[in-house]
Amino acid sequence: MRVPSKIECYELICRMEMMDHIVAHSLKVCQVALALADGLAEENMGLNRELIQAGALLHDITKTRSFATRENHAESGGELLAELGFPGVGDIVRQHVKLDSYPGGVLFSEAEIVNYADKRVLHDEVVPLDRRMQYIVERYCHGEDDRRRVGWLWEKTRGLEARLFERLPFAAGELESRVAAKEHRRELESYRAACLGDSG
Repeated sequence: MRVPSKIECYELICRMEMMDHIVAHSLKVCQVALALADGLAEENMGLNRELIQAGALLHDITKTRSFATRENHAESGGELLAELGFPGVGDIVRQHVKLDSYPGGVLFSEAEIVNYADKRVLHDEVVPLDRRMQYIVERYCHGEDDRRRVGWLWEKTRGLEARLFERLPFAAGELESRVAAKEHRRELESYRAACLGDSG
């Protein structure tokens, strides 16, 4: 399976002209996803860290253009990455809003890690799950059908959170402390350098 490197992800984000605040969000989601993956490393889950990194960095790859096109950015992002030769990453991106299934059990997929990480980052801040989900309700729910759909998603994500933190060596409330602001600033600088063609 081909997985783009971090620099390749940065270059793709730059080519897609992603808005700065979406870049900052994506970098933070990546930090959270990797903190989760690293916390689960001793559990021998067989998780692919590079795949998680690429999926997290690229999960909103078509979101900027979706404001004009009204496309489903999860679906179109997955399709774009598959077309570019990264179908495994595309599959994760396609599922970052809603997973194909919520199976339960003690093993996790890369898609579950990125999906949950995205649900814990509001803009570029790590927040409790309920705060992020409340923002989604206020921002995206325009009727009873939307509220039902998001309510269902909220419950499924709570279940995923419970499963994750049964296996992780830290609590859900400690996740923010696992993600350093200094590292986030460094990643923003690396992204900007990649966009300027000065990645090496």
